[in-house]
Amino acid sequence: MLHQNHPYHLVNVSPWPLTGAVSALFMTLGMVEWFHSPTNTLMKFGLILMLLTMIQWWRDVVRESTLQGSHSFKVSQGMRWGMILFITSEVFFFISFFWAFFHSSLAPNVELGVMWPPKSIIPFNPLQIPLLNTVILLSSGVSITWAHHALLKNNYSQTIQAMVITIILGLYFTLLQAYEYVEASFTIADSIYGSSFFMATGFHGLHVIIGTIFIIIMAVRQFKPHFSSHHHFGFEAAAWYWHFVDVVWLFLYISIYWWGN
Repeated sequence: MLHQNHPYHLVNVSPWPLTGAVSALFMTLGMVEWFHSPTNTLMKFGLILMLLTMIQWWRDVVRESTLQGSHSFKVSQGMRWGMILFITSEVFFFISFFWAFFHSSLAPNVELGVMWPPKSIIPFNPLQIPLLNTVILLSSGVSITWAHHALLKNNYSQTIQAMVITIILGLYFTLLQAYEYVEASFTIADSIYGSSFFMATGFHGLHVIIGTIFIIIMAVRQFKPHFSSHHHFGFEAAAWYWHFVDVVWLFLYISIYWWGN
């Protein structure tokens, strides 16, 4: 490996792809079993095994990039393209929810009372919690950009401060959305409006939680410190993901909360 004549990283033999596949199998079988019986032990076992696999696999990736120097410019470029393609797939994932929402709202059928929102549905006021959550997410986008610029200037203290602010705003958004769900006057079972609303906003909320965890891990790595002004793709990936979450929320707010109201 010390005398290789190419810039690519040839990974060592690893058990994690095998344990990841086995844990996914156990989770799927356990979920099906849970559908037909009150037992969910197999699903829990698969979930625990999956979490352990993720932690140890990503630990190895961090070691390869930070301590072993295996992530050359060519490898880092490939990982950037991988993250771009992943975010693109997420964009199309949300497009399906918007498609369902506009398909139902632009021409509501007779079962919905030929009106949108359907009769008896009391939608949220877009100028209350939804507007506050919009301000929160836009502010978090500013703070994560601040963290990136501080990192490029090797200002590690400001990088940590900005990332902590982003984490707090992400947690605040999640708490407000949970409160909004508790206070909702309709459920996911209330016609296509409830289904499309809770599927779209719920999956976005899940992405906010994942993005918050992503940034928390990057903040811990920055505290180590693992990043420098020229070696910080992990942070960049978290920032890209967070900006994607911000943009999706803007479309959700404009279409579902404001226009759909």
